[in-house]
Amino acid sequence: MESKLENKRVYFDQIAQTQKRKRSISRYYWNDITGFCNYFSHEDISVLEVGCGTGELLHGVKAKRKVGIDFSPEMIKAAKEQYPDIEFQVMTAEEIQLTEKFDLVILSNLIGYLDDIQEVLKQVRKVCHENTKVIITYYNYLWEPLLKFGEAIGLKTKSPKQNWLTLTDINNLLYVSGFDVYRNAKRMIFPFYIPLFSELMNRFLAKFPFFRFFSLNYYTFAKPLQEARESEYAEKYSTTVVIPARNESGNIENAITRLPKFGKHIEIIFIEGNSTDDTWVKIQEIQKKYASTHDIKIGRQGGKGKADAVREGYKMATGDILMILDADLTVPPEDLPKFYDAIASGKGDFINGSRLVYPMEKEAMRFLNLLGNRFFSWAFTWLLEQRFKDTLCGTKVMYRLDYYKLVKNKKYFGDFDPFGDFDLIFGAHKLNLKIVEIPIRYRERTYGSTNISRFKHGLILLRMCLFASRKIKFI
Repeated sequence: MESKLENKRVYFDQIAQTQKRKRSISRYYWNDITGFCNYFSHEDISVLEVGCGTGELLHGVKAKRKVGIDFSPEMIKAAKEQYPDIEFQVMTAEEIQLTEKFDLVILSNLIGYLDDIQEVLKQVRKVCHENTKVIITYYNYLWEPLLKFGEAIGLKTKSPKQNWLTLTDINNLLYVSGFDVYRNAKRMIFPFYIPLFSELMNRFLAKFPFFRFFSLNYYTFAKPLQEARESEYAEKYSTTVVIPARNESGNIENAITRLPKFGKHIEIIFIEGNSTDDTWVKIQEIQKKYASTHDIKIGRQGGKGKADAVREGYKMATGDILMILDADLTVPPEDLPKFYDAIASGKGDFINGSRLVYPMEKEAMRFLNLLGNRFFSWAFTWLLEQRFKDTLCGTKVMYRLDYYKLVKNKKYFGDFDPFGDFDLIFGAHKLNLKIVEIPIRYRERTYGSTNISRFKHGLILLRMCLFASRKIKFI
């Protein structure tokens, strides 16, 4: 084993001096990997790259702290010469001697060279905190003959024989090593740069079924598996429940009386939104009535739309976890403990309600609304490369600290969503959060009528999907 490792070290030491020139020749290929990893990195996180080579990828991603390790002294020497502002250390992936915990760990085109992938992943686990994200990149083995041909004609650096790994293999190895895989992605079907043609092939065609099968690069996203017992998280976090309310006077008191107790503390925030009935009067009345038993805050939005109301509520929030409960109570308040358990136990970072699993009450959702929801479910599954059952359920849950990061990154998408659902989901995806859906039983309204216009708002939602496809899918 040691002799095999030494042989690989000698090989990488030998190619270290020519690595920069070789990567320059194939920079279109490498730049795509760097750009995609950078999409999920952010200025305020720490990043570790295991098997960093000469440091080009680490240099290309945003982060407040960057550390690269590699077992080749010559690779690390070349990396330090190129990027003196980044910390590089000579270290084997099989024995990571770092005490620091990182927010993002990247293993790019490394696992093919490893003799014991599971052992390396266990070492990676040691430098992860409970919310660390791991990105692994590897190549589609269908490309092996073409890659060997590229080596023969000098377009690709010759490399030792690599492990034969499918996405299923990689996902399984991560699972048995203590990681939870939450997304797989595929990119690039033409690894050379030809103006316009490469853009058409890789940015557009490669994102559609059939063409994706021939993608060269695989990406796997994972986070540490959490095995928390209920007793460990049952009272660990405080929660803020934001209730946007417009013309919902008859539901205000029920939102309080039907809300179960869970977590360390519950803060309830009503935000009234330009009602034409006595909703605001009722909210003030309920705050006074339940002041001795409930922590209730109230406010009125200055703008329009649910998204504006939610943002107003989140500005006032002090809870560790943020929840949205629509005042129409079609999502039962009794279901909120399920959302708390899912996020507090580490099963997900962003919890989305799904109304399309259990049978609905007869008048809960009109037929055209149902069709629209199923269409957007399909669209989001394709856009975000993970299964989405329901995108428009009003109940969404995330940590307050993650919401602050989402707001900080809001400039990437801009102000495009008057409802707030897409804003939060797309933002969570960009933050590389694990998104989990919780099925709920969708109820009929007992008071008032819906504020949603099927056709007008449906067209707005469609435009938002097309806008987001440019920001998420076709990149």
